[in-house]
Amino acid sequence: MKQLTPREIISELDKYIIRQNDAKRSVAIALRNRWRRQQVPKDLRDEITPKNIILIGPTGVGKTEIARRLARLADSPFLKIEASKFTEVGYVGRDVESMVRDLTELAVNMVKSEEQESVKAKAQTIAEEHMLDILLPPKKKSEDSKEAESEEKMLELVRKNAIEPPSTREKIRKMLREGKLDNRYVDLEVAERAMPVVEIFSSVGLEEMDINLKDMFGSMFPKKTKKRKVKVPEAMEILTQEEAQRLVDMDKVVKKAISKVEQTGIIFLDEIDKITGREGAYGPDVSREGVQRDLLPIVEGCTVTTKYGMVKTDHILFIASGAFHTAKPSDLVPELQGRFPIRVELKSLGKDDFIRILTEPKNALILQYKALLKTEGIDLVFEDDAISAIAEIATEVNARTENIGARRLYTVMERLLDEILFDAPDVGEQRIIIDAKYVYERLKDIKDDEDLSRYIL
Repeated sequence: MKQLTPREIISELDKYIIRQNDAKRSVAIALRNRWRRQQVPKDLRDEITPKNIILIGPTGVGKTEIARRLARLADSPFLKIEASKFTEVGYVGRDVESMVRDLTELAVNMVKSEEQESVKAKAQTIAEEHMLDILLPPKKKSEDSKEAESEEKMLELVRKNAIEPPSTREKIRKMLREGKLDNRYVDLEVAERAMPVVEIFSSVGLEEMDINLKDMFGSMFPKKTKKRKVKVPEAMEILTQEEAQRLVDMDKVVKKAISKVEQTGIIFLDEIDKITGREGAYGPDVSREGVQRDLLPIVEGCTVTTKYGMVKTDHILFIASGAFHTAKPSDLVPELQGRFPIRVELKSLGKDDFIRILTEPKNALILQYKALLKTEGIDLVFEDDAISAIAEIATEVNARTENIGARRLYTVMERLLDEILFDAPDVGEQRIIIDAKYVYERLKDIKDDEDLSRYIL
């Protein structure tokens, strides 16, 4: 885990997320506590549980982005999932335990990629030898001439070959490394990955079946191979990938991945407010309080069965988020409320925030559109008054219709640049300047017509 201090974590988050300092501060402390826990004595380490967080705020203010960027900083297995997708056990829908299985699958793939990268050099060496065998097949000995030779003659041949000049194989190896054979095609045998089609008529689906069907059928049916005619560089890539997979110890990968999930996993539960119970509701509420009851043991800490083995959820960090327009955190089941001790309110965004979002982040929207049009040879320039006008229109539409936060900027920008994006391949290389006048000309009619803006912006 990267040993970032809370200030450094906030500094990294500031590169992509505008405002929301309280939320950044909370997640920075939670991430640093992960590292602190690893430093305490082992007998106390298991007693320290993560302090789960609820991010409260309207859509489009940066809740999901904060969690996603946090996972990248920590290099942790990260899963974002909608709480509204789950139903109580026994009903049609996803079971809450499936998110731990998904997280484990992600961690295995993450660790597997890291291990393959670490053995890449060795895999390339082996792949090179395979490629040389394809380009220069070994000579076949005739049956009648070589069988009667004595050991002494064979030793003499070895000694004689040892003093010969570089062989043809070494010459081809040199040509291969210098790229002189890149345009040559070779026949390569590749394993087919077609799996038999299995239809399962069940309400719970595949995720509830602890049997790994893929592995089971993979061992039952013989592996088929097919010949492909590919260029030498592509063949080298295929061979290197195959060798890397053979060199990786999957038992070690699984063990490391499970440890990664248990110690540093992060699950982001979006729309948790959608599973709060409705007052005055009667009968079983399988997609609300039923989900909360099933979610409680996962958040508290339990053991979940996955196809890779048992995974403990005691130290997985849960970050929940919701707009809480029609509900409040106190509407959650009391036991679940206690498992999310940190609650942070994110502020709504205004015109000044939109101006900063358009220009300041590393992945700012204006930078993205500039880069896209640069591919067509168009130099797109935004005047300061144009950026201010875009932010003003987005703010007004949010206030008049539905407040979707910074996501409104996407719809406004798409409508603004629609004509330029369409005509770009035909107009050739040129410089296009966007000013406030252009912005108002393109968007004023839509903005002023409330009914139209509801559908278009």
